[in-house]
Amino acid sequence: MNSSNDPNHAPLRDVAQNPEATARYLADVQRVLLDIGRNLEALALETRVHCRDTHVEGDRFYDAWLRAQPVERALKDVLKHVEGVSKGLEKSAFKRRAHDEAVANTAKKRKEKELEKRRKNAPPLQAAPQNPPQHGGQAPNSGYGVPTSIYDLGNRESA
Repeated sequence: MNSSNDPNHAPLRDVAQNPEATARYLADVQRVLLDIGRNLEALALETRVHCRDTHVEGDRFYDAWLRAQPVERALKDVLKHVEGVSKGLEKSAFKRRAHDEAVANTAKKRKEKELEKRRKNAPPLQAAPQNPPQHGGQAPNSGYGVPTSIYDLGNRESA
């Protein structure tokens, strides 16, 4: 159904929508980059040998080496960037999969947060007080129990 005549067709849309397809695609690109990297390493080695062996009449022993350094450094930088891109592709595949997992877990986390919020904001059920307030000169924690009848008041006052 994705044809070249479809105006809404994007070549990598299906790949971008599926984390496994994205990982496969990025792995293919990484393989190509690693092959390019190996070729660049061989080129850098051959360039190094050639540039260091190129001597001009009147050169001191290190002049060829000094002329070769900028070329070698440039190729080394290219290799470093190829390796960085390769690592970035691998990291991107992991981040893509983590994104889908985070999206899948978001609804669950939101429900848990909502339940926790309801628990926090709901007024707790008030149980009947264990000890009714006593109006005498009694301290609330004096060790006396609540009287069972008005005849058990002792030194305390009645209401």
